[in-house]
Amino acid sequence: MGAPDDSGQRALADIERAFDPGGGPPTRIRLFEGGRRAYVRFLRARNRLIEPKAEDRFARLRREYAQHLIEFRGLSGSARSYHAYTVADFLVRGVGSRNLSALTQSDVEAFVVLRGRELSRHSMQHVVGHMRAFLRFCYERGHLGSRLDQAIDTPRTYRDELPPRALPWRTVQSLLASIDRASKSGWRDYCILHLISHYGLRPSEVVSLRMDSIDWERGVLSVKQHKTRSSLTWPLAAATIRVLTQYLALERDRQGWTYPELFLRARCPNGPLQSTAVGNIFEKRMRAAKLGGSSDAYSLRHAFAMRLLARGVGVKVIGDLLGHRRLDSTCTYLRLHTAALRGVALEVPCNLTRPGGRHGYA
Repeated sequence: MGAPDDSGQRALADIERAFDPGGGPPTRIRLFEGGRRAYVRFLRARNRLIEPKAEDRFARLRREYAQHLIEFRGLSGSARSYHAYTVADFLVRGVGSRNLSALTQSDVEAFVVLRGRELSRHSMQHVVGHMRAFLRFCYERGHLGSRLDQAIDTPRTYRDELPPRALPWRTVQSLLASIDRASKSGWRDYCILHLISHYGLRPSEVVSLRMDSIDWERGVLSVKQHKTRSSLTWPLAAATIRVLTQYLALERDRQGWTYPELFLRARCPNGPLQSTAVGNIFEKRMRAAKLGGSSDAYSLRHAFAMRLLARGVGVKVIGDLLGHRRLDSTCTYLRLHTAALRGVALEVPCNLTRPGGRHGYA
């Protein structure tokens, strides 16, 4: 590998050459690839990786659109990132080397079909929304000669068509109990999943928690709800205080890092967690507990809402705790409450008589 410069930086091309396994069995190739990815991740986190700058002829357009989303749409950072991802993907796979002015309705439809093979109908609703907003922006700025944003059909979805996502509370308890807190990152993972299941936090809210988010004297936790741009102060239960205290004493403080964030990566490069890591933690712990299923970390948030409803908490209060602005958003979490439905169900009549004969129903 070439020697680093005075700043300790390394070129990506040198790293690729240094980690070339030169053939061999698959296990050897995977080992070299894993080492290369870890080293690149480390250098990138330390701003010591010299990467070739790819030519981006749409860079200015994407910057202008990002500013438009801030000034005229008032979108949050996370919402803008979703728009940016769709736009970048469209410019690469949908536009390619052509000019925007040469785009046709068929080109736009072809990209939508391509994404439709990769995503569900509900996810495609967001992609179509991103596409329409971007194409409308391009038309208003004179980059397009026609309203291509009006040529995209939105996938048809139906309210409450999906099954409930909430995990049974017994499953949540089994998941938490199965985590080996003596293992590496065991206390961190337990603490994260405990906060989601007992306080209904979003993954993005969990990774945004800082050391000063906890007021130990008052026994409260301050949570920034980025989706609604508001803050919520939670009184901490004694059990949660014990979990946080043990996590900090047995794992977080031992790492010796001075990052202000509460939860950090367990592997190099050390640093704050990303919200996607919460989903990975949930899936990893579900597999280890052999609980299976196709649920995700949000199923813990749904379980929290269902548990409150079972205890008689009103829907409006549940929505406030979840950080919802509208009641219909909360009702999605409370889509099915089996015990409540049993209380209003009518008895099934027996020995019904229908034209053409007698039919008994038990």
